[in-house]
Parts: sequence; structure tokens; C-alpha cells
Amino acid sequence: MPELSALLTALEPALGPLEGDALPLSGGITNRNYRVRLGGRDCVLRLPGQDTGLLGIDRSSERLAAKRAASLGIGPELLYADEHCAVTAFVAGTEVDPDRLRAEPGVVARSLRAFHDSGLELPVRFWIPDLLRVYAGLAASRGHRLPDAFTRAQALVDQIAQALPLSDPVPCHDDLLPGNLIQTPATILLVDWEYAGVGHRYFDLGNLAVNNDFDEDAERLLLEGYFGEPGPVPPARVAALRLFRLVSDAREAAWGVVQGFISELDFDFAAYADEHFERLERAAADPRLEEYLNAATP
Repeated sequence: MPELSALLTALEPALGPLEGDALPLSGGITNRNYRVRLGGRDCVLRLPGQDTGLLGIDRSSERLAAKRAASLGIGPELLYADEHCAVTAFVAGTEVDPDRLRAEPGVVARSLRAFHDSGLELPVRFWIPDLLRVYAGLAASRGHRLPDAFTRAQALVDQIAQALPLSDPVPCHDDLLPGNLIQTPATILLVDWEYAGVGHRYFDLGNLAVNNDFDEDAERLLLEGYFGEPGPVPPARVAALRLFRLVSDAREAAWGVVQGFISELDFDFAAYADEHFERLERAAADPRLEEYLNAATP
């Protein structure tokens, strides 16, 4: 890619001479990622996908969040970032083992609590009711008809937001997919902070839980680790977590719909959206939903 070569050459004054070739990294469904060696250091270079700003990504917010995460020891070092790319230190590790994460979610729980309570001020708000309205408007402006499942998801998210409004906004990661949790010999690091914004702490908790298939025992361990309080977990916290699992899937499905008409990546975004709409609707059919809405209401 000529543009990749030109970019790497432009990075050399800041990061040192390029050594070897840029190696593509698999797994990303928003951007293109490469492993590169600059100035004697292994790095990860991320090139934003097409029109990613339409997804709710703010690159200045990402930079602030990534720097704070690194300073807290919960994310890799950010070496360089501008509107065209981001370069982080390469982390020698593996994607976190899902069984281990479900059995021992305390490390990630404490990392999230540290970031949420860090006092970091971010320039954007990440609030799913607003985001879904933006997505719906974008689809309409481009002549795309939204699936009925989108409308149902939007109504459910608005109902949950009435029970759990954004009354205590905190800086959040907002994209805790398995691929964004890296197991190192010492800890678990959180990577890919591009959706970071000021939002609801329970979104991160629900997002982590639903995307990593937490069962009730894992949910309990997550909440115990996050709040650091002994004794039974209060029902209101369990209810909030389960409601935000629904909110997370609504966002993920809606994101897939939008990516389907803006992304140039070779990925089946329609199937991705359908998968999350279906999981959302199965979970929303839980007869305990009304109980959760009542228990979580302040």
C-alpha cells in the first residue's frame, strides 16, 4: 500500500527508523492494524477505517483515554497519535482465555473501576440512547431502511435509560470485546480505546459481561471485584448489570447496521447485526425484565 509506506516514512522522525515490513494483524472490524518495528521497538499501527467518526468515535477522546489507561497500568503505552493513525507499544500477550476471565474477572473489574474513578475529562459523551438516534438519522439521510429489530431495540434502550439515567457520568472504555483484552504474564490489559467517552459505568460492566458470555456466577464475581464490598451483591446492582447487557447488544447490533453501509472492510456486517439483534431479543424476553427495571430504578 503506497499510503502505508508514506505514513511509515512520515512517522520515522518521531518514532525512529522503520525496520522490516509492516505485518497485517487480523481481528479488527473497524480499522486496519499492523505490527511494525520503529526505532528498535515493536509497535502496533492502527489506520482508521472509512468514516469511523460516524460510529461515535472521537480521536481526541481516544488519545486522552489511552494515555490515562497507560498511566494507570491498565493499557499499553501510546507512542503517537493524530487524526490519521495511532501507534501503541506492542504487547507480548494473548487474547484473554474466556474461561479464566469468567472464573476470575476481578483484575478487569478493578481496572475498570480505576479508570471510571480516575477523574479523566473526555470531550465526548457516550450514551446509547443518543447514539441510536444518531445512527437512525444517518441511515435515513443515506436512504437506508432500518430493520424492525432496530426500532424495537431503540424503544427498549429508552425504557432502560428511564430506569437508569446518566446521572453519574464517568470515563468509559465502551468496547470490551474479547479481542480488546490482552493477557500478559503479569496482568490483563485493555486495548483499543477508540470508543472512549463519558458514559454510564454499568455500560462497561454489561458490555464486558455480555461480550464474554458471563453466567450468573461470573456476574457476581465481576460486581464483587468492581465494588470491592463483602457480602451478597445487592439486587439493584445485579439488575443494572443485566439491563446494560441488553443496552450493549442494542449498540452492537445497531453498529453492525451502520457499518454495513459505511465500511469498506470485507466483513459480513449484516450477519453481525442480526446475531446481536437475536441475542438481544432472546434476553429481552426474560420474564424477569420488569423486575430488573423496577429493582434498578433509583
